Amino acid sequence: MNCIKSKLRNDAQIIINKTIEAVMPEKAVLSALSQKKFESGGKVYLIAIGKAAYSMALAAKKALGDKITGGVIVTKYGHAKGTVEGLSIIEAGHPIPDENSIKGTQPVLDMTSDLSCKDEVLFLISGGGSALFEKPIDGITLGDIEKVTEKLMYCGADIVEMNTVRKRLSAVKGGRFAIHCSPAKIYSVVLSDVIGDRLDFIASGPAYPDSSSADDITGIIKKYNLDFEPHIIKKLKTDMPKTLNNAESVIIGSVGILCTEAADVARGLGYNPVILCSTLGCEAREGGRFLAAIAREIQDGKNNSFIKPCAVIAGGETVVTVKGNGKGGRNQEFALAAADLIDGYSDVIIFSVGSDGTDGPTDAAGGIVDGDTKQDLIKKNIKIADVLNNNDSYNALSEVNGLIITGATGTNVNDFAVVLCR
Repeated sequence: MNCIKSKLRNDAQIIINKTIEAVMPEKAVLSALSQKKFESGGKVYLIAIGKAAYSMALAAKKALGDKITGGVIVTKYGHAKGTVEGLSIIEAGHPIPDENSIKGTQPVLDMTSDLSCKDEVLFLISGGGSALFEKPIDGITLGDIEKVTEKLMYCGADIVEMNTVRKRLSAVKGGRFAIHCSPAKIYSVVLSDVIGDRLDFIASGPAYPDSSSADDITGIIKKYNLDFEPHIIKKLKTDMPKTLNNAESVIIGSVGILCTEAADVARGLGYNPVILCSTLGCEAREGGRFLAAIAREIQDGKNNSFIKPCAVIAGGETVVTVKGNGKGGRNQEFALAAADLIDGYSDVIIFSVGSDGTDGPTDAAGGIVDGDTKQDLIKKNIKIADVLNNNDSYNALSEVNGLIITGATGTNVNDFAVVLCR
């Protein structure tokens, strides 16, 4: 590995590690709770859902101690790092809900039933909650929700479209959990994984009024030519709660903060950082090609908006329309598509990574590529176009040291992609 390539790889790893470390939720949770007084004289229950549920609950327990009467943590398999005194922990399926999603949600509902107006619920929400926190509404089965979720994932629907549909099939989403807790007050501390920080779509808004309509459902079905069974269509057309009088929410982390932290780390390494956007929501492969095109212009001297050495940063959540039967995730597909266009550019590296440490149904957080990646793949008789057509980015990148492996990080504030040019 030449000196420039080695330097770029090392810098990329530092940016990944330090950026994710900077957006860990503990400090933000402590700050949010320092502004909130639980002094109503009733019981305080702690409920944490999502991929960052464990670390958020740990911080809340540290802040409130014996004020917490009891609680439940529902998180993704492998995301709990130990026990939390006084709280039970259930790990469940993501991105497709499973039986443990139901088993983990029921104790939450049992604990928060028959509350008084003096009782309070501290609700810690992070991305992934839509799959992890689930109880099908009457007339709907877990199998129905699994099938609907799979169809939405594979057709390329974005997170807002997915959650617009999914919340209507759930007894705990779209404000329904807040109603369940009434007359107790529910205070939500939210780690946003939704572009625009729309509270009614983060984890499908279990404690926030719904802003969508039946017309939105019709539009999504037509847009992706979706075919749902009649009993599902009937539930999708039902009204959702539009107002709540017992719920308060505060957002403590977002993809905008993620991009700012990445820029700060890159600046500390000597790069001139530029944040292109924090709302990237296109097809993953198109996002990769877009950043690769910018890298080419920078290196070819055709774009004077960037001063080398530079770090070009984009955040958001891209989508993948699944047409093959391979293995991968949106960040891996993003990086692999970028590799095609930066072939031969020895002083460029591009990576895309999920802040939660998991990308699709894989053990990778994302992918990283450079000017040699395409030729390294060709030497192994692997063509990028074929891999993308089969949605098999994981297996291709694993052949050329192109996977980013972090393990579960304990946070979840969308993805970020970076181009480093020297």
